[in-house]
Amino acid sequence: MKISIPFRNTYNTLPDVFFQKIEPTPVSDPQLLHFNSTLAQDLCISLLHDDGTAMNADLKPAGLSQDIASTLAAVFSGNTLPDGAEPLAMAYAGHQFGHFVPQLGDGRAILLGEVTDSAGRQRDIQLKGAGRTRFSRGGDGRAALGPVIREYIVSEAMHALGIPTTRALAMVRTGEPVYRETPLPGAIVTRVANAHIRVGTFEYFAARQNTDAIKSLADYVINRLYPHCREHPHPYRALLTEIMRAQANLVAGWMHVGFIHGVMNTDNCSVAGETIDYGPCAFMDHFDAARVFSSIDHQGRYAYKNQPLIARWNLENLGACLAPLLADTTEEAVDHIKASVEVYRSEFDAHWQRGFLRKIGLETTSPGPVLPLVHELLERMQKDRADFTNTFRFLGDDDENLTRFRTQFRPDEGIDAWIQAWKSAIKLEYGPENDLKQARAAMNAVNPAYIPRNHRVEEALTAALHGDMQPTQTLLDLLADPYRERHGYEVYMEPPKPEEVVHQTFCGT
Repeated sequence: MKISIPFRNTYNTLPDVFFQKIEPTPVSDPQLLHFNSTLAQDLCISLLHDDGTAMNADLKPAGLSQDIASTLAAVFSGNTLPDGAEPLAMAYAGHQFGHFVPQLGDGRAILLGEVTDSAGRQRDIQLKGAGRTRFSRGGDGRAALGPVIREYIVSEAMHALGIPTTRALAMVRTGEPVYRETPLPGAIVTRVANAHIRVGTFEYFAARQNTDAIKSLADYVINRLYPHCREHPHPYRALLTEIMRAQANLVAGWMHVGFIHGVMNTDNCSVAGETIDYGPCAFMDHFDAARVFSSIDHQGRYAYKNQPLIARWNLENLGACLAPLLADTTEEAVDHIKASVEVYRSEFDAHWQRGFLRKIGLETTSPGPVLPLVHELLERMQKDRADFTNTFRFLGDDDENLTRFRTQFRPDEGIDAWIQAWKSAIKLEYGPENDLKQARAAMNAVNPAYIPRNHRVEEALTAALHGDMQPTQTLLDLLADPYRERHGYEVYMEPPKPEEVVHQTFCGT
């Protein structure tokens, strides 16, 4: 039996300076922990008999035989390379907490290759934790089980929330320890992305003044991700603007669900507009615009409220890399970069406003008169330490008195006045006879009941370290359909008790 992945690789056609061709380092005892059968189907992945004929096999986790699980574990640990795989580690640089590092690259990730999915999109399949490369900088090239599970859970949750993200295809325990502060079980996650090209990939060649490579990379990104830019009179200007738009939409989506990425370095900023590199990420419980979780973000550079500004800063660096392609003179190139940044600002503001208005049930195309309702609510949430997710979810309750919503705030006349102003705005939009049902349905379609709360994720990681994957499976099941409340799972909507609060999250490298 073998696995069939219909690779159609293109990144390896770029010059050798873009990557190192290298195979994953084998592991001693790979064991499949989870397999995303739905995503595998989208990627046209299948099983074959040894003679090459298709197997009629169920790839759903509950239906996996031991033989199938072993075959999947061998492939997604890197022990067995499927036909068509041409593994490589990508080169890139990056600004890390504002400081430029001219050479980073895939130090523990290896791109197996690319496939065309069922929707006709080109997708990367990458093993993260697959062993050392020339970019490892002294690291072991491996990943610990905890960070692998965190990335699997959170990236799949983000996908279900409708936020652009890399996906998780498989999770394999390696049977070998990795050494951090203490020995930990090793694991590998298979990551799927529209592309793994980063702002830092462009910075790598800009730092080397390799304009030819920048042009080759820009052409590749246009052809793969933004083909309509080819028809523009100035394709590279159009490319920069499209990446600005994609990032504006992405970061606004983070803000709408209280997500904090944690390490928005330029090497973690995807030109495909996807959330990538889930390290010390977290979702807020109580609302705090200055909230930071990352143990290494001592100055709050990547706090929740700073994410829109940091994304813009990253994109300005991308603009500087593309400057030789934008115009013949530096002055003219700077003008085009500034114009693209203005697109980012306006697009972000529009996405932010539209998304938060929808969270309170308003679809108005004229946000001016009602936008103060959003700002006032956020101010009250901050002051009263209201739970970010539950405040918006409970506003959609079919309860005229909004009992659950009110529990998020200290009782005073201010919240009563806000509720009355909100109800008046709802009536203006939906009509005076409306009983809020339409607005509530709209709110519950954008305000999740379930998010990967930090204490629940930590609970799942702790259980997995002791061989119990059931808490992980429960989270994955709930987070796959986050807008539907389920009887018996109310505890997963609750914020942490004081002793359960997770104050810091960690990179895991």
